Amino acid sequence: MPTIAIDAMGGDFAPETIVRGVAQASVETEIQCVLVGDEAAIQSVLERVPYNPEHISIAHCRDAIGMEEDPREAIRTKRDASILVGARLVTEGRADALVSAGNTGACVLACSKSFRIIKGIRRTAIASVYPRQVGHPGQDPLALILDVGATVRCEATELVQFALMGNAYARRISKLEAPRIGLLNMGREGTKGGDVLAETHRRLQNHSQLNFVGNIEGNHVATGEADVIVCEGLIGNMVLKLVEGVAEVFANATSQAARHRLRWRVGLMLLGKALRQIRELTDYTRYGGAPILGFENMIIKCHGRSNADAIRNAVKVAAKAVRDDVPREIAEAVVGMR
Repeated sequence: MPTIAIDAMGGDFAPETIVRGVAQASVETEIQCVLVGDEAAIQSVLERVPYNPEHISIAHCRDAIGMEEDPREAIRTKRDASILVGARLVTEGRADALVSAGNTGACVLACSKSFRIIKGIRRTAIASVYPRQVGHPGQDPLALILDVGATVRCEATELVQFALMGNAYARRISKLEAPRIGLLNMGREGTKGGDVLAETHRRLQNHSQLNFVGNIEGNHVATGEADVIVCEGLIGNMVLKLVEGVAEVFANATSQAARHRLRWRVGLMLLGKALRQIRELTDYTRYGGAPILGFENMIIKCHGRSNADAIRNAVKVAAKAVRDDVPREIAEAVVGMR
């Protein structure tokens, strides 16, 4: 089984929820986990929860990078920070992948400092999994969108590489033989969106390795039209936050209505099954976190607010990505672009 290094000090609720999630994974799976962080704090949590000591070890380090810290300054001054130590464990061969719910910028910089970028890849990408409707047989109820924050603006070559990376991840993790690839744009026509997106559309349309289904508009992001949606990091981050925000507004609105009106409570009871399905679709804890693609090693970046269930699932996804050798699939896909 793969060995996964987990940044125990990264996240809004670290180390409590991080350690609890890893403890759950240690009981449910054979995955070997290395908790990276303050040993006394980690051990304190482990003493209060069930866990399998044969599947958990601790790599002690003194420092941690806070969620609000400047990533570059923190990486420069805190060389013994848990995210940096975790990344070094991977490069030294003591772990096969890294999981963190910590500062996103620090995670990307730590990996850039320790991991090698796959030969031919121009930019790495944060690829977020998100819930959507299923529109075709065999589709995964979770789609992939990239980039969602590692970049701001991109050139056509970089967007095409994002498509190849997303295609490789979906093939390995979602087990889709030919993932449907879409380009996020302001219209269906191939000439929409300016020179970069028009050129990207042309190149994706002519790419023999990809099942390109054309431009995807914002109102179809949550449908089954595409399994992988490609976009610049600025746009992808906004879309992701919008999806999360709409889910929170819906949950809050139904909860408040149920408290204040009897007829709403009755209606919600009648719609119980449908509402449970919506909650399940918008529950990010089910998929754990977002892979940062383009490095020779895997890192799963979890939501800062991740609970124990999310961390447990992130550990499982990281192990699966290692077993299925996602980086090698990406490397083979970009060979023709060098």
